Amino acid sequence: MNRNFFLLWQGQLVSQIGSQAFFIAMMFWLKRATNSATMMGLIMMVSMLPSVILGPIGGVIADRHSRRLIIIISDALKGIAVLSLAGLMFWQPEETNLILAWLFVVAILGGVVSSFFTPAISASIPDLVPKDKVAAANSLNQFSVQISMFIGQGTGGILFKLLGAPVLFLVDGVTYIFSAISECFIRIPQVVSKKSESGSILVKLKKDILEGFHYIWQRAGLRNLVLVFAFLNFFLTPIGLLLPFYVEDFLMTGPEWFGFLLAAIGLGSMLGYFIAGTIKFSGQRRSNWFTIFLFLECISIGLLGSVHITWQALILIFIIGVMSGVTNIIILTILQVSTPSEIRGRVFGFLGTLTGGLTPIAMGLTGVITDMVNQNIPLIYLACGIITALASIITLNKESRRFLAYEVKDNNS
Repeated sequence: MNRNFFLLWQGQLVSQIGSQAFFIAMMFWLKRATNSATMMGLIMMVSMLPSVILGPIGGVIADRHSRRLIIIISDALKGIAVLSLAGLMFWQPEETNLILAWLFVVAILGGVVSSFFTPAISASIPDLVPKDKVAAANSLNQFSVQISMFIGQGTGGILFKLLGAPVLFLVDGVTYIFSAISECFIRIPQVVSKKSESGSILVKLKKDILEGFHYIWQRAGLRNLVLVFAFLNFFLTPIGLLLPFYVEDFLMTGPEWFGFLLAAIGLGSMLGYFIAGTIKFSGQRRSNWFTIFLFLECISIGLLGSVHITWQALILIFIIGVMSGVTNIIILTILQVSTPSEIRGRVFGFLGTLTGGLTPIAMGLTGVITDMVNQNIPLIYLACGIITALASIITLNKESRRFLAYEVKDNNS
């Protein structure tokens, strides 16, 4: 394995495990401290919005400045912020309102930092490994995310009960610092975009952001797929949000099956990453398989609303995970290897905003629509499956298929 990529990967794996434990501890602490679902939803929203809003700016910074330095500083800032929260909980455990206020600050700061960190990471991977290994690197990177979710979420509840939130926050902060230190030893080759000499900072920033937008918009195949994935994200959001209702009110089973279904989609995703990372999809063959996988994912979503048996739901959720894992790696890899390094950060920053910007809206509308249809979860799942399948038809047009068939040239530099 490439030394630089390994250092980045193992640092992210450790910090992601800490982040999952932090998430579990935060949810349990919020519930016990406030007993407010609204507060829980609000803190999730404020942690997500900065990344959506600032994504294009983060992409510009990733192109104009050292991506290595951005990654290191991002992990260090997150570590310091979480450690400060842990310290507050250790020394002032009775100050619930103060801790809650600082938790919001840490959540917002985390969202802001992620808006710079995510484009820098996505733009760096193709510069760390040969182009013909980018798919495998992406698969390994996404595999580590799923592993961290299994470990962090699987042990988070138990560790919260045994150790409490302050200790888990402390561990999360330390994992970020560990990751930042590990990243100090990475060398990331980078072509830094030339800076224009004239004009104000705001004018330059606007120009850089528009360059990322124009790069996407002028390429019909890429533009079509971005719109499809933005649409898919919007209509896939209700699937996860309504899963607890689906389990208890439709499958008529206990909360343990919520965990089983989450595990199934996680295992499916890992298998999808493995398939995409080991099987060489190239040219028109890649385009054909991408479309097949995408349609199977949409059909499986719709079928969720028609099965009443738990093991059938488990199989469908697993299939959704596999299909999603393969399609995500394919599209991510094509984007990385087809986009010039000097503009890659801006493209990924803008893509994050375009594809993720509708998610908060979907979250808000899901609850309203669910109550309007008397919590008819099967109907919502069926509708989401049909709508996403119809949206996926755009991948059949000539421009989209040409983009999906992009040939990844071998590059051992």
